[in-house]
Amino acid sequence: MDRTSLYFTGPESVELRETSTTLSDSEVVVETQVSAISPGTELLIYRGEAPTDLPADESLDALDGDLSYPLRYGYASVGEVIETGSAVDEEWLGQTVMAFNPHETRFCARPSELIPVPEDVGPVEMAMYPTVETATNLILDGAPKMGERVAVFGAGVVGLSTIGILAGFPLSELLVVDPLSSRRDRAKEMGADTTVAPAELSTNRWSDLPGPDGADIVYEISGNPSALDQARALAGYDSRIIVGSWYGTKPTTLALGGEFHRDRISIESSQVSTLSPDLRGRWTYDRRTAVTLDNLESLPVESLITHHIPFEEAPEAYRLLDQHPAKALQVLLTYSQSNQ
Repeated sequence: MDRTSLYFTGPESVELRETSTTLSDSEVVVETQVSAISPGTELLIYRGEAPTDLPADESLDALDGDLSYPLRYGYASVGEVIETGSAVDEEWLGQTVMAFNPHETRFCARPSELIPVPEDVGPVEMAMYPTVETATNLILDGAPKMGERVAVFGAGVVGLSTIGILAGFPLSELLVVDPLSSRRDRAKEMGADTTVAPAELSTNRWSDLPGPDGADIVYEISGNPSALDQARALAGYDSRIIVGSWYGTKPTTLALGGEFHRDRISIESSQVSTLSPDLRGRWTYDRRTAVTLDNLESLPVESLITHHIPFEEAPEAYRLLDQHPAKALQVLLTYSQSNQ
């Protein structure tokens, strides 16, 4: 089966290549309708800032090999099942599904690797599923409590989705830190109480309130290594910093010789490929999927999409995200029948 696939071929270089794949008895063929570009991980790959010896994703069969060029990448493809293997129930035919698959016009996948799109969710909204799943995982890992002061560094699509979920909690304050005024405005729309630029952030903003000074929970999801040190400075005694950013090969410098040691601040990673060990007794991937779908329907995810760009113009989509972050928040690639 012939198709067209997107390849990262070098720093700031993206190509569309003709490829082929073979349908096995246990797979279906999905014709892609839309796919979402990850403005975090994919931009690291695009810029040459990802560690090339790291496996692309050990939890996803569709992402084989490592992150060295050339590589196919992407994990938010939505399309229609147009063919089934002999061992697959034909009820899958015609279903709209989401898959963690690279950007390409067609692909094969096992039914167990697909998430059926709910009837009241459109393909465009469903392309945002991985983003909302990441935000859901961040909330589960952070476990915010009533009355807490929560800060979020980074108002990209993952940050905004996280803010949208946090806005439903009875927090004392939800503070968002981002250098771009356009993104701070969007954070307000998603439910942030206060927004501020990094240069204007005061670390003693809660000093006159009852209890220890500082934030109870800080989410660092800006993708900027320098933000992690600001997050540390804002965190209060016995607080937690949840790091959802992946910095790739960019180095991080932290000042850990002062209050960090005495304040017993915890810095924890949050990564959507796995569930927290503390949750695995009662939480499964299926349960998280159900909660993610609920969040997907309740959040205004379509308002986060700034551009719809045809698949054949994909190189321009990456240039736009890379060079104009104030304008381009979430870019979707759209696929027409003529490109199949």
